[in-house]
Amino acid sequence: MARVLVVSTQRSGAYPSIRDALEVAPDGATISIEAGVYAETVRVSGQRLSLVAAGEAGSVTIDASDGAGPAVGCDGADVTLQGLVLRSGHYPGVAARGGHLTIEKCEVAAQYAAGVSVTDGAVLTATDVKITAGQSGFVIEDAGGVIDKCEVRDIAEDGIIVRLGADPAIRNSTVSACGYRGIYIYQAGRPTIERCDISSTGDAGISVAHQSSPTITGSWVHDTRGVGIMIGRGCGGLVEGTRVEGTAAPGIQLDEGATATVRKADEGGHQPRVGVSAIEGATQQDTERVDKLLAELDSMIGLAGVKSEVRALIDEIQVNEWRRNAGLAVGGTSNHLVFTGAPGTGKTTVARLYGQLLKALGVLPNGQFREVARRDLVGQYIGHTAEKTTKVFEEAFGGVLFIDEAYTLSRAGGASADFGQEAIDTLVKLMEDHRDEVAVIVAGYTDEMVDFLDANAGLASRFAKTLEFENYAPDELVLIVNRIARNDDYLLEPGLDDALLEWFGQIERDRNFGNAREARKLLEGMRKAQSGRLRALGRMPSRDDLRTLVLDDLLAATR
Repeated sequence: MARVLVVSTQRSGAYPSIRDALEVAPDGATISIEAGVYAETVRVSGQRLSLVAAGEAGSVTIDASDGAGPAVGCDGADVTLQGLVLRSGHYPGVAARGGHLTIEKCEVAAQYAAGVSVTDGAVLTATDVKITAGQSGFVIEDAGGVIDKCEVRDIAEDGIIVRLGADPAIRNSTVSACGYRGIYIYQAGRPTIERCDISSTGDAGISVAHQSSPTITGSWVHDTRGVGIMIGRGCGGLVEGTRVEGTAAPGIQLDEGATATVRKADEGGHQPRVGVSAIEGATQQDTERVDKLLAELDSMIGLAGVKSEVRALIDEIQVNEWRRNAGLAVGGTSNHLVFTGAPGTGKTTVARLYGQLLKALGVLPNGQFREVARRDLVGQYIGHTAEKTTKVFEEAFGGVLFIDEAYTLSRAGGASADFGQEAIDTLVKLMEDHRDEVAVIVAGYTDEMVDFLDANAGLASRFAKTLEFENYAPDELVLIVNRIARNDDYLLEPGLDDALLEWFGQIERDRNFGNAREARKLLEGMRKAQSGRLRALGRMPSRDDLRTLVLDDLLAATR
């Protein structure tokens, strides 16, 4: 097991400085640094070590502003830096010659030097690193590795320099506010630049020179004083699917003798998210939770069509998010739904599950469920309804707003004093303005919901899909009775299922038929009948007597 050495200026028994810990650290050790500012320079030679903030990222600062070297210098070492703030003066914040340097969740600033410099065959893995000051941001020279989800801002000269055959992959990163170029590639540099956001540079966004050959894909270069991308004589590579906007003309300049292939982005097409903002805005999906919720949906009795439709919606949302995080095009989608059908068919239960699924998929932050009806949305005077509807809508932010019997909002017979229409008109605007913040589900009888959707010209288009909840079949209602009974610790005597099937098969199914509500109502009647029957026994009923419902109880409940 790797040894852990604790550095603290406060704790008794801990090493008072990082250099003190380094003097005794064995290969493979982790140096855990407690919160504070450590005014020193750190040098690691030929060792495998980790320097980690013991608390939250940013709680530890290694300040070498007045030192004669980098805040952290590595020679042929395998070093991991995690959660640190690194500051230097006229030396790089972090410098690595050879070896492997891993930097995670760190902030780096230098005065007149590079933020991070890797040379001489070093391999860099930089993730979620912010370089906030320096002569340059990253300098990759005769080295490689990955720069992912990093941010380079407020740099005096070039944001990222790639030279001497260096071939790093630069992904999902943002380079902004640099005095010269955003990314400068020269002396046979061969980087891959993917889904990066480069802007606000004093010269070109990306400049390629001296036999270099980069691959630039799916990125966005904009608002630069110089041209967006400049590719010099003798340089090759590929520029594909990259937007260049708000730059000096031409947006992409190929000098005579340049051999790069340029395939421009489709200006009328989808514009994928780029840079660190794309990652910060990306959602985290809890696939295990999604699977559990879908299993809960599948366990509901009946509703085969509804289950299939919900699964299709969830599949689409999940795949769209995977595409979005990969920088691929994703069309606009709506999470608003229409549920139609008779009462007691599971509309409210499915709506709750849908909200929890959207939360698990990262689409909604909390998945809370807010059920309302006409009285919650409609006011008593002009202007009151819009205010009331907006308040209810805002209270549902982050979750599902379920409007039961939504058709009751429709204007009745064109009556001018009906404020339900005002609620509908307000909802239409709110649903479009906040389509990513709330999922609205409206529910009601099938025919009446058609009229409801016609109440405003833009209403129907706000909903992604209509799900039809069909009446339960007699055998499904028997299963529902059994499930409710088991949950309430009751049993049905053998043969009672057949009698229940006969009963549900012959009762009238008009528009007021309550489906699962009828099953629950019947069971409640059977329990009351059982109570009267057991009271008349003239003895203390057994445990089995108390749990068992019999045919006489059904006959009494349906008489």
